[in-house]
Amino acid sequence: MLRQRLAFTADLRSHGPVVRIFLGGLPLYFVTSAELAHQVLTGETDKFDKGIFVDKLRRAFGNGLVSTNGDFHRRQRRMIQPAFHRRPLTRYSETMTALAADLANSWRDGQTVSLDRVMRDLAISVVGRTLFSADFGPAASAAIRTHTPTVIRLGVVRALSPPGLEKLPLPVNRRFDRAVAGVHRVVDDVVDSSRGDRDDLLSVLLNARDEDTGEAMGRQQIRDEVVTLLTAGTETTGTALAWLFHELARNPLVEQRVHAEVDDVLGGRAATIDDVRRLPYLQRVITEVLRRYPLWIMLRRTNTSVSLGGARVPAGTEVGFSPHALHHDPRYYDEPERFDPDRWLPERAAALPKGAYVPFAGGLHHCPGHAFAHIEMAIVVATLAARWRLVPVPGKPVRPKVIGLLYPNRLPMTAHSRPR
Repeated sequence: MLRQRLAFTADLRSHGPVVRIFLGGLPLYFVTSAELAHQVLTGETDKFDKGIFVDKLRRAFGNGLVSTNGDFHRRQRRMIQPAFHRRPLTRYSETMTALAADLANSWRDGQTVSLDRVMRDLAISVVGRTLFSADFGPAASAAIRTHTPTVIRLGVVRALSPPGLEKLPLPVNRRFDRAVAGVHRVVDDVVDSSRGDRDDLLSVLLNARDEDTGEAMGRQQIRDEVVTLLTAGTETTGTALAWLFHELARNPLVEQRVHAEVDDVLGGRAATIDDVRRLPYLQRVITEVLRRYPLWIMLRRTNTSVSLGGARVPAGTEVGFSPHALHHDPRYYDEPERFDPDRWLPERAAALPKGAYVPFAGGLHHCPGHAFAHIEMAIVVATLAARWRLVPVPGKPVRPKVIGLLYPNRLPMTAHSRPR
């Protein structure tokens, strides 16, 4: 499981719809079908809480939305959701457009860039500016760039380690704790200095009130939600953007269609939120990237006895599934290893069973920032593709490193100017 992660979780389907494996001495019931994944995420979502992964990462995320369950989770979600409605998304998109245009203007013809790092840094800038507005200065940006990847990557190592190992004074635990403390310092400084009177995400959180009690979030709770948004909205989007340009370079016909559509809609200018709906092929490309490069594994824990595929699973049991395995399952996708944006044409996508495509989880714990991520990716890709064609560097093979996400081991690409 640790050495051949994708092959291991993909092979579990050959053992049946529910397979019991062990993480050390901890039993884990692994579901391998779209139907059962949908049951866990959406169909019976109230019977499942966050699992052992979240328990081990509470040091980082506290009681943020990613860590909580039940009524408290519902309360927090109701308070946070307005931050992702159409009007605030339009405001955030202006930041996305400006930062994407700045990046497009910064490249020189023939310049080689480390695209995975560039896209991650861009995603950090987007989330930082939309969260913190004018308070996201160079010092805060540098700290987030330094510490956030460590929190996420070492957090996955911690989550997969045997129970109790996270409490030992090991070097990996000390590095994780230092990174968490660094992120917390940045967030605390900005939250403490904000008055909640700006058009940013932090102001939405500061001004949110519970619809039943009228109470505001406490400062500790706001810190936990901001840390969650920072980490969830940077590595995932930045990594997906890097893979998208990698796939364009590997698939010239797809790249040509993206360029033709972008040229027709934008005419060389930066993209805005109003352009996104006019780029249907690019949206299918984004959906296909999220299919090809999703999370490796998700875990939940039963809070009551549950029947899964005919197996009775007692309360308190860890239940897992692999979005990557589901997204590459030949029962649901023809030639799953082929990059094919047109598999998302409406008539073809309608044939997919529920649970076969789960890039943002689902049900009660569906990611509230999914629209934010889609808009950001569309604006960034369209703005860069209008000006540049990115070409792989010869002799630098790219392969995925599986942690929690699928990261490229490296992604150097050369930027070539396109005729305007």
